[in-house]
Amino acid sequence: MSDTNEDDQAAAPEQTPQALDADSAQAETPDFASLGLSEPLLKALAEKGYSKPTPIQAQAIPVVLMGQDVLGVAQTGTGKTASFTLPMLDILAGSRARARMPRSLILEPTRELALQVAENFVQYGKNLKLNHALLIGGESMAEQKEALTKGVDVLIATPGRLIDLFERGGLLLRDVRVLVIDEADRMLDMGFIPDIERIVTMLPTNRQTLFFSATMAPEIRRLADAFLNTPKEITVSRPASVATTIVASLALVNVHDKREALRRLLRAENVQNAIVFCNRKRDVDILYKSLTKHGFDAGALHGDLPQSVRFATLEKFKAGEIRILVCSDVAARGIDIGGLSHVFNFDVPHHAEDYVHRIGRTGRAGREGHAYMLAVPDDRLAVEAVEKLVGTAIPRIVIDGLDPVEWSEDDGRKRGRGTKKDSKDKDKARKGKDKDRKVEAKPEHEKERKPERRERERDRDQGPSVLGFGENVPAFMLIRRRDAAPVTAEDEPEDNGSGIAA
Repeated sequence: MSDTNEDDQAAAPEQTPQALDADSAQAETPDFASLGLSEPLLKALAEKGYSKPTPIQAQAIPVVLMGQDVLGVAQTGTGKTASFTLPMLDILAGSRARARMPRSLILEPTRELALQVAENFVQYGKNLKLNHALLIGGESMAEQKEALTKGVDVLIATPGRLIDLFERGGLLLRDVRVLVIDEADRMLDMGFIPDIERIVTMLPTNRQTLFFSATMAPEIRRLADAFLNTPKEITVSRPASVATTIVASLALVNVHDKREALRRLLRAENVQNAIVFCNRKRDVDILYKSLTKHGFDAGALHGDLPQSVRFATLEKFKAGEIRILVCSDVAARGIDIGGLSHVFNFDVPHHAEDYVHRIGRTGRAGREGHAYMLAVPDDRLAVEAVEKLVGTAIPRIVIDGLDPVEWSEDDGRKRGRGTKKDSKDKDKARKGKDKDRKVEAKPEHEKERKPERRERERDRDQGPSVLGFGENVPAFMLIRRRDAAPVTAEDEPEDNGSGIAA
């Protein structure tokens, strides 16, 4: 949803044909009323200050209301969530749900995304008598079962918790009329596709399926073909493109200057609130401690933290209690903060698509956003992959007070471990040294000293070596067996005077 006026649109730079098609679609639908939404929804939208739909909303809402399957490809921050929540509310408004049998199902890859979708249902459906339930980890399963028992119109769930509750007999899915698979590419990255395929087998075949993804990789296309029935494909922008409201910059620094570079940018920029992304969870903790040590109001968010801690940190960030949130990609698509001013990529993402998801947190609703990326000399190939994906070079900036550096000539993918040829040469050299050590002759006095030492230690501790029992043979071993041959005079033991054979 957008509040941009005609003057802003007139001042916009020249756009691609696809963007022009999206703008023409928006011009043909000046308000939400023309999309066929009900009066209660239009009232809720007006109270939120939304007057015009975004391109994905303008194209998807009428198709969903007609009951057709949808394959939507839209970048983060285009209003994709409202494009399926609004028509779903209208579809479900006519009847009520039965106990343990939800009427619609929305699958999200992360807990944060599920909470975000639930917030949208609360905001847009406040004038409708519909209820929803969340099935996510970190919450009481007993309370979730109780909510399902009362009847749920909209069930928002993560795949793992949904399957767990289904196997315990907590819900039935044969009454689901609408299925939404959101952020399908993130589902693929997180390994949820087998769970999604299993969940789909639990649903009735006569259903409406809405399939949304920020990118359309071949694997995603295969899943869409398997789950959808003659869908309406909607692509409002080039896959993984960057919103025009985001001002992106790239800073090339030394590895040991990265944290200092980030601190200088935070101090130099007018940062109201910012998200800092790291590639590894360990780096999230290290950077968070560094920022708090230098006086910044920061919090940490990554997948290894308990759900309660993650939720509390996110709520503090939304409330403005902390100004900087350091996180991993687990939260890249689950944070919807109005007016987020800055996004910092402390690390160049491993996958170029993640760059778009990260910086898509800022520059929303027509507001200008700033995205900075810190790169080291070995990141050349990763940065080139990002620039190739977005279709433009990211402007370089120089941070005052830091030594200027240039790209490394080596292939940055090995991260300083050397090429395969170098490693093979090192292995050969190491093996040669080992052989030299084995064949190296030892001094004669070392060869003789060790046996002598062992003999001396044995003589000192245990006495001289013996064979078998020596002279101290136990008497019971000399007793003749009953089935043994008769003892001859030569074999008969001598009498020791005690009546016992010696």
